[in-house]
Amino acid sequence: MTTGLRVLRRAELDTFFEVLVAAFAGALETPEEQEKWRTVIDPDRSLAAWDDGAMVGTAGSYGFRVTVPGGAAVPAAGVTMVSVLPTHRRRGVLTSLMRRQLDDVRAWGEPLAVLTASEPGIYGRFGYGVATEQLSARVDTSRVRLSPPPGGDALRLRLVDPRDEGVRQRCAALYAARVPLRPGMLVRSPGWERADTHDPERLRAGASALRCVLAERDGELRGYARYAVRADADSTGPKGEVLVRAVEACDPVALGALLGHLFDLDLTTWLTLGNRPVDDGWLHMVSDVRRCGIALRDGLHLRLVDVGAALAARTYAAPVDAVLEVADGFCPWNEGRWRLVGGPAGATCVRTDDAPDLALSVRELGTAYLGGPTLLALAAAGRVREVRAGALAEVSRAFRGDVAPWLPHSF
Repeated sequence: MTTGLRVLRRAELDTFFEVLVAAFAGALETPEEQEKWRTVIDPDRSLAAWDDGAMVGTAGSYGFRVTVPGGAAVPAAGVTMVSVLPTHRRRGVLTSLMRRQLDDVRAWGEPLAVLTASEPGIYGRFGYGVATEQLSARVDTSRVRLSPPPGGDALRLRLVDPRDEGVRQRCAALYAARVPLRPGMLVRSPGWERADTHDPERLRAGASALRCVLAERDGELRGYARYAVRADADSTGPKGEVLVRAVEACDPVALGALLGHLFDLDLTTWLTLGNRPVDDGWLHMVSDVRRCGIALRDGLHLRLVDVGAALAARTYAAPVDAVLEVADGFCPWNEGRWRLVGGPAGATCVRTDDAPDLALSVRELGTAYLGGPTLLALAAAGRVREVRAGALAEVSRAFRGDVAPWLPHSF
């Protein structure tokens, strides 16, 4: 089969979403859900695959910037809405879309590509590594006590309408101030503050409409939490569940105050957190972490589109001077040896003919890039090879970050 690829035309958006619905078994089913994505989609960054005049595959990207170790916001293509109709799978359509997309991202001068995966096993073969993890928890609040830091009494907690435009803008500004502080967070473009409060009834699973509580000190916003409540009870009494959609706080006091509100909601005995950093402060505020039902899963998948530019864009926790021999069969312009010289003040990364110190693929670089999973751990799995004795520990130490990388939301 010969499949044609080209950039999407705005007039083809309805067909684009129809293919997504068919490929994802009903996702984006309602007009409201589709409208959420219409406000942020860029047709000029979207591709469609065609077979005999019919659209059979899709792929898009957002023009994001992602925080990297050191606090810089590096241009990154936020890969999204990738689909292939069931009738055209395993026929090379996805590979063609990924090939064209990465060529375009390189031409746009964006050194990184990032995505969240509906099926995480797909994207490793295209050079993406799992760079962040997300922690989820289901806390038995009838048995787990919260010990927040002192000072919460100075904060005013206030329930507000999450869809109020003023509330949206205040929460968006607080989020933006937090972005440089943790690798993996995305600089949001206009429109994403509305996507944050998207709340279609069909996805509530019996829960209430979205709610929002603000934590303020002398009128200044110090944090917010968005959540819903699902009522439940048995013969012993109420057993409702608090479903937390987002929590952002400027300091531990605000975080503790917001969590205290969520822990103490009447008629509830469960608190579910769907996506938090693996080093989140609340883990050290609870009395019994075993009763918190903690689980981990993959978060942001990251690919280095331009190895030299990407490695030079971040800082390093310790001085590093090493030659990396990089394998990248899908983006051959990255193949070869790169000398990385850097430290806490910055870095350079250029091509070299010198002997290598480490050998690895671009996928492993993507996994370690934000300072989460270590090169030592990847070497233990046989995915990084030490050529010069001692180089592995040196480079792995340099790649580490002060805080765990985290992506707060999908896209």
